[in-house]
Amino acid sequence: MTLADHQTRNLLIGFSAITVLSLLVGIAGNWWFLAGIPALAIYGYLAIVDFRKLFFLLFFFIPLTVEVWLPNGTVTDMPTEIMMVSMLGIYLLYVLRNGRLLRSDFLRHPITLALLVHLGWFFFTSITSQDWLISLKYSLAKIWYVTSFFFLAGSILKEEKDLKTLTWVVLVPLVGTVLYVLKNHAAIGFSFAEIHTIVQPFYRNKVAYACMMTIFFPFVWFTRQMYRAWSWQWWLLAGTTLLLLIGIQFSFTRAAYGALAIAVGAYFVIKWRLMKPTLVVAAILALLYIFGMVRHNNYLDHKPTYEKTITHEDFGDLLSATTKGQDVSTMERVYRWVAGGHMIGERPWLGFGPGTFTAFYKTYTLHGFRTYVSQNEEGSGIHCYYLMVAVEQGYIGGLLFAALVFIVLLKGEIIYHQTTDPIRRRLVMMVMMSTVVIDALLLMNDLVETDKFGSFFFLCMAVLVNVDLQNRLSADGGRQTGIPV
Repeated sequence: MTLADHQTRNLLIGFSAITVLSLLVGIAGNWWFLAGIPALAIYGYLAIVDFRKLFFLLFFFIPLTVEVWLPNGTVTDMPTEIMMVSMLGIYLLYVLRNGRLLRSDFLRHPITLALLVHLGWFFFTSITSQDWLISLKYSLAKIWYVTSFFFLAGSILKEEKDLKTLTWVVLVPLVGTVLYVLKNHAAIGFSFAEIHTIVQPFYRNKVAYACMMTIFFPFVWFTRQMYRAWSWQWWLLAGTTLLLLIGIQFSFTRAAYGALAIAVGAYFVIKWRLMKPTLVVAAILALLYIFGMVRHNNYLDHKPTYEKTITHEDFGDLLSATTKGQDVSTMERVYRWVAGGHMIGERPWLGFGPGTFTAFYKTYTLHGFRTYVSQNEEGSGIHCYYLMVAVEQGYIGGLLFAALVFIVLLKGEIIYHQTTDPIRRRLVMMVMMSTVVIDALLLMNDLVETDKFGSFFFLCMAVLVNVDLQNRLSADGGRQTGIPV
């Protein structure tokens, strides 16, 4: 018997002993949590010998994540947040072990530098925060989010097969949750009024459900093109494409519809090298709109009529009410945006601190913009991530985040046209489309600090950096030293 056979046998004996002992003790003492010890043993083993599997396992659980409220009022995502914390520790050990081999060009890439500058200001404003305890919690979460989904993803997602694996790993549980929601939704006639409760427990509300499908849609669409036409993988991905479109349609989420439409337009913008003028025009229009609203307090002319601003139980009525300023979800956003504007005026440079908007905004609201859901019992945010960053991190933080978004889009277009390999080129377009969807959704939502949203936000950036480094390597004749960070 070889040494490897002895080691395998000893591992099996040890694992069997741990399993039997934990079950016996758990049954004897009625401590059922001990049944999880074998799973923890496997997790620890994989963390040592092959943490790549744990990385993909993390993504497998993302569509299945359930929000759990802890006794102190803190909400966490189970089991993904615990896995992210462990991934932080695993990555730090990986860096310590491979420190001399790590490639510095990943850290010196413009996208990485823009992200690090954004994070640097994020952590600085956590120190100057008006509630440092809340900001500390957000800072810790930010660390394991970025570590898991950017730096660790950059170390793992380097080849076409890695992105394919990721797609399949997410696709299986996602399809399961979509079928679960559609089945229960169909049982009540696809009621628009009941969609918020139907998507639970896997999604907080219909917005999170729709965003998850919309963000992942480009992955399914472009991965299908990587397989031979009419193969079983091609058919399965084609069917999933249709299923996601059906799911998005019956989510009745306007932001998802708009984000998909913007992504289609962005496809041609990238193909025709129009990203720079498009972003310039978009920025000018946004500034003109803000100036127009602020000048002479013109925003006060858009106050809703409290009695008419209600929740609608028919999607057609909702669309009609939106154009008239009588939809409660839209006008509640305006209510919080107005408060956010006053908060920026109060602390324009350092902001109130990451994660603090909900704790402070009610003293800055205007009574004339309130709606009947303004009590905000669920503790949701401002519903515009760009504005939220400016509120919590000041003008500088808002500009740094906007710069990060612009750099990713501009650099992504350059990387796409510099990529000659057709498969790698398709991967660039895939993550660019997902990035555009995310950037569009951030106009009406603030979900970067959630695993179903933030994971892909950072992952797409990591893939772009890796492809750019591969392009440089190919242009440099294949010379390479070290491994990516």
